[in-house]
Amino acid sequence: MLRDSLNGVRVIDFSHVLAGPVCSMTLADLGAHVVKIEPPDGEIGRRIGPPWISGESAAFISVNRNKYSIAIDLKTDAGRHVVRRMVREADVLVENFRPGVMASMGLDFDALRQLNARLVYCSISAFGQKGASCKRPGVDGVIQAVSGLMSTLGTTSAEPLKVPIPVADMMGGYLASIAILGALHQARAGGSGQHLDVSLYNATLMMQQIGFAAFFASGREPEKTGSAAPYACPNEAFPTQDGWMMVVAYHPERWRALCEVLALPMLEADARFATNDDRVRHRATLHHMLAARFVERTTADWMEQLAARDILCTPIATYGDVVESAEYADSGLPQTIHHPVAGPVRTHGFALGPSDRPAAPDLPAPLTGQHTLQMLERYGFDEGEIAGLLNAGVIRAGRTAHEICEEDRKVSA
Repeated sequence: MLRDSLNGVRVIDFSHVLAGPVCSMTLADLGAHVVKIEPPDGEIGRRIGPPWISGESAAFISVNRNKYSIAIDLKTDAGRHVVRRMVREADVLVENFRPGVMASMGLDFDALRQLNARLVYCSISAFGQKGASCKRPGVDGVIQAVSGLMSTLGTTSAEPLKVPIPVADMMGGYLASIAILGALHQARAGGSGQHLDVSLYNATLMMQQIGFAAFFASGREPEKTGSAAPYACPNEAFPTQDGWMMVVAYHPERWRALCEVLALPMLEADARFATNDDRVRHRATLHHMLAARFVERTTADWMEQLAARDILCTPIATYGDVVESAEYADSGLPQTIHHPVAGPVRTHGFALGPSDRPAAPDLPAPLTGQHTLQMLERYGFDEGEIAGLLNAGVIRAGRTAHEICEEDRKVSA
């Protein structure tokens, strides 16, 4: 099954915050054994909030499931030595530090491939490992701005907008996982690994492929069309008597059907709206005329009539609407995962599971250093070595989920 396709693949994950954790979570969801390397006080993604669930970051919990945490002080020679030993047994390494950070610790690709020629080493950064901007810091908002994405959002009268969810980070993480899968296939076929350079900037440009295609073809900057698709009309949101709905009726048959449902035959006969190209050119005028009719009735009324004519339409759903909908229930994504501190947490499972059963997360996001002892033992460290590392403060062994549950049980008793 797809959910087990990476069984036996060992991943060492140095990533933090979002893009890297999304990448390693995807690999873990596919069955890879992912060990998350964190500093003794935890990676900075644990401190991103609000919101918080019993003091735990909701954002961190959402992108770190199915991983094991080891807390290691990489500022020490002994800590870096631990990592080098683990690398010998690994298949994949993921990191999203600024270029140069891993090299400063002697953990860059050139150094580690001497230990493991099969290693697939994936670096995720804002602008890539080379070029004039490679050392430039960048987070999701910066990337949305510099990639041109923000210039396309909203309406002509609106201030600059960005997508409120971190799309650059998410896209970068998912593309990195795709690159790793390809490199793993090559490594298994030919026996050698490689260094993958994934930038959030490139990922966000790729996400805008259609928009740039239009720019290259026309030489014109994209219009800020709000909810409307710049290449089709009508394909946008309209106000109704009690809310908003999205209506897509730019195909000729659906355009004719829309005019009939709205009882506006004059629009179909109007030369300004004869073709999709014509309607796009006169979008503002057409939108005003359609909106005046849509606002006369409720969303439910219009939904019934439009759906009966196979016109694509839907109410504009809030998050609250989404999680109560039949589509959401049928998606197989809704899951509850039990975190040792936060308790039951609603989340989304793996979207690419088999159609006959949802792929529920196996493990909640780990506590800092929760698995340090058992993971080092799994990577060949003996009891004496582990004890020495603990005593020297090189590693931290966090409380396990079992220990926390036992403490909670004693308190409640």
